[in-house]
Amino acid sequence: MDSVKYRLNDPGLAPRRTRMDIPGWAGERQPRANGSHEQVWHCVPFSEGAQYGIELFYPYDFELRVTTRDGKLEFAGEWGEPPSPSLQWPPFRNFGDAFYTYQILLDLKVPKGFAIRTEPHPRFYTDRTDTCPIAVPALVRNFWPMLFFCVFKAPAEGRTHIFRPGEPFAQVIVIPEEANFTVEPMSPDEAAERELQSRRIHASRPTLGKETEWVSSTNTVFDGTYRHLHRAAKEKARKS
Repeated sequence: MDSVKYRLNDPGLAPRRTRMDIPGWAGERQPRANGSHEQVWHCVPFSEGAQYGIELFYPYDFELRVTTRDGKLEFAGEWGEPPSPSLQWPPFRNFGDAFYTYQILLDLKVPKGFAIRTEPHPRFYTDRTDTCPIAVPALVRNFWPMLFFCVFKAPAEGRTHIFRPGEPFAQVIVIPEEANFTVEPMSPDEAAERELQSRRIHASRPTLGKETEWVSSTNTVFDGTYRHLHRAAKEKARKS
């Protein structure tokens, strides 16, 4: 197992593997049963994607509100005196009105051949209030010893992004440093193999999804086909 080591200026950032808060941003504890409302954690691909990285937490003990008014950014927060003369204070700053930055001062050391990529925290995709900060994707390579600042997209006119104490505001994922792949069409044999696989899954769905089919409160039909195949694939990989 590879390790990602960290060095930080503020322990409140509390980097850790991303977790799904249930109840919380990931939804309610509603069972996969008739009449339940769909929750994002019901979807295995989303759950795996949401927990793939490292989440970062707003480290200050007061709210920060970032609002766009008349095309200009406004920052509202009780910053007080800087904790250190060497720090940029406040640590949030306008970046051309379309973006803003946070002087995060975070060092994540990843294994050779890997890099870190910043992205929105997965709660951004479940937020119905339009207040979740939107971290801009950025690739930082292994040779760079410190993530000096993180960039966020500015809220739309009249909207406000809110940073709350102890609330996650961004996610970092660890990926290969180079994207060494091409995009090309499948060969006829490859396409035929994938089509056969797809048809077999479709034909087996009544068996694979047996006793797991349910209808949500919005009249959408779900079953456990993907979850069963997912578990089987992981078990096969573990034994190989």
